[in-house]
Amino acid sequence: MTRRLFVPGRIELFGKHVDYGGGISMTCAIAEGITADVEPVDVAVIDLEDRRTGRRARVPLRRDARPGGAHGGTYIAAVARRLARDFGPLRRGVRVLSESSLPRSAGLSSSSAFVTMLTMAVAEANELTQRSDWQRYLGDRLALAEYCGAVETGGAFGPWSGERGVGTRGGSQDHVAILCNEERRVGVYGYLPARRIGDAAFPSQWSLLVATSGVRATKTGAAQADYNRAADLVHDLLARWNASTGRQDRSLAAAFGSSTDAATQLDRLANASADAPLLLARLTQFQRDVNVGVPGALTAIQQADAAGLGRWAVESQQGAETALRNQVPETMFLARAAMASGAHASSAFGAGFGGAVWAICDAADSAAVLRRWREQYLQAFPLRASRAEWLQLQPAAGLRWLD
Repeated sequence: MTRRLFVPGRIELFGKHVDYGGGISMTCAIAEGITADVEPVDVAVIDLEDRRTGRRARVPLRRDARPGGAHGGTYIAAVARRLARDFGPLRRGVRVLSESSLPRSAGLSSSSAFVTMLTMAVAEANELTQRSDWQRYLGDRLALAEYCGAVETGGAFGPWSGERGVGTRGGSQDHVAILCNEERRVGVYGYLPARRIGDAAFPSQWSLLVATSGVRATKTGAAQADYNRAADLVHDLLARWNASTGRQDRSLAAAFGSSTDAATQLDRLANASADAPLLLARLTQFQRDVNVGVPGALTAIQQADAAGLGRWAVESQQGAETALRNQVPETMFLARAAMASGAHASSAFGAGFGGAVWAICDAADSAAVLRRWREQYLQAFPLRASRAEWLQLQPAAGLRWLD
């Protein structure tokens, strides 16, 4: 029997690059995403077809699955290898006819939505959700989201060791947002382990706008190395922390919380690094986002405090530019231009090095704000603006079966 699955994209509103450090972030799912018709087949393969382009990929559900040059093959093979190893041998495969409304490489989490869609499709075809090990370790959506993150990044989860994944070393923020967020609400989640911290109704008088910059936020080659460097700095510091203290902290957040002088000790370790200036700025940004920025932004949304939200967004954007150093001229311009166009708050989001910028404005003014924002970008970056996309959204529900 064929079933239809919808997997949304997501927007990270506050808490940049904190998930792989065990921090907290604010996200929402959106109405744009991947719609997939999922049909079990008797051969253990993932047989994928893009409804719009007709492009196809066929990857065996085996522990040694390889991309084989297929479109999206790296991601398909990562899912095939991981599920075949963790739950195999898998006796049934799946035919997937999919269509995505998400701009690719734009920071809206099209890659994580794709991985999550494939994971759920294979699980549906093989009735994995009925198995005792699935129910024990992946029985709620938060755990399932963290597992989907591990599939993508190659991390360990529960009783299952890690493997190579797709080559990126991020966290599970995107998968949590995709699976766990609710209609017209923003969610605040913690990571390592994934957990719900709080949420808020998105004020009905506000509108959420997104501009893609036209600079593709790819995660291959040199761009992947730039993206991974931010995570590697955190992981390397944590390893040195554990070695020097004799602890076994799983995350940077756990290290910070381990004692009253942990921050001083971590600064000392960072100072001894060849990347000391960058790492020290990163530690400051992490603590500020986790301890002040995300909680402050949540309060602002709960109180519909547009001015307060704007102040937190400015600080968040500054952290991306000065500590993460993952912004390009186009995204920096878009964040400022949105505010000049009448938005209350605006910031870049996602992996960085391209991608997109969100803005929040009064719903009654959204058409005018969007028009002015687009005109400013067209004047400043005409070539990029010709490739940009402009979206008017509201927070939406997470992954759901449509039948």
